[in-house]
Amino acid sequence: MRCPWCAVYEDKVIETRVSKDGTEIRRRRECEGCARRYTTYERIEESMPLVIKSDGRREPFDRTKIERGLQASIAKRPVSRQKITALVLEVEREVGELGLSEIHSREIGERVLPRLKAVDHVAYVRFASIYRDFRDLEGFEKELDALRSEDTGRHALPDLAKDAEGEAVTSSDRDRPRN
Repeated sequence: MRCPWCAVYEDKVIETRVSKDGTEIRRRRECEGCARRYTTYERIEESMPLVIKSDGRREPFDRTKIERGLQASIAKRPVSRQKITALVLEVEREVGELGLSEIHSREIGERVLPRLKAVDHVAYVRFASIYRDFRDLEGFEKELDALRSEDTGRHALPDLAKDAEGEAVTSSDRDRPRN
């Protein structure tokens, strides 16, 4: 391993740990040349497909690109970094298990979208606006209408306050002036 500060190839491993999910090994190293410490990560290299970009270029699959796109879509949203990392790992595993030699970038985005929708609707619309290439407000409106029309399961009933006589009062009743 080459030291990131002095470029010497001699180092020693100080500490080794396996990640929680068992997919990476974290190693703390100390450079023999400058004595500075740094961290490296080892991961099994899987044969990932080449990604076909919208302009026809082909690039190696890079999970950090998905992560950067997701980070932009969750900006100022209450979504933890762990959820995003887990989502990226799921997509990476799914793409790797397809056994394809090439995959379109749009297909990768379409695999991210349903997972992101389950995490945060605002982040989903932000991400979808890029991957589905909304050109105008109509694209956004269609996506928002689709979100609104989905059945999101049971809805909790609002707590009803009681008036002086013990009858249920809704929030609109409370705001109305009494005679």
